[in-house]
Amino acid sequence: MQTIWLSGAEWLAVLRIGLGLWWLESWRHKDKKGWFERGTGIAWAADVAGKHRWTFVKGGFELIVAPRPKAMAYIVVYAELALGLGLVLGFLTPVALVGGLLLNLLYLVLMIHDWAEQGQNAMMALISLVALLAMSWQTWSLDAAIGLFL
Repeated sequence: MQTIWLSGAEWLAVLRIGLGLWWLESWRHKDKKGWFERGTGIAWAADVAGKHRWTFVKGGFELIVAPRPKAMAYIVVYAELALGLGLVLGFLTPVALVGGLLLNLLYLVLMIHDWAEQGQNAMMALISLVALLAMSWQTWSLDAAIGLFL
């Protein structure tokens, strides 16, 4: 593949790192005190799920998230941090890409009515899919440096 500046593999690494920075920004701007001490994030998600047009969303939320709101708050917040670090550093990259894809698809389904969120999550999911299928961890990654996923 010919490009003007970087190789194709390097551009894929740029895409992967950019996606990681997007996840890190999502983690950085969260009000952690609100999420962990006041339960604001899970309460907001419960409100969204409760009004959702698809009953399986409300049922799934009540079955999985509602019984353990504090644990789920930590899982969501620190999953975003782990995804960001994994993608920026290129460590366990395929795992981070699949995890991010699944989290974005979950957000996409939950936020079916919010077009701004839909666009962001759709773009992040698409980038995850391209980075995964194109094996973006082959360049500028700890995975490549230590010989993982070759």
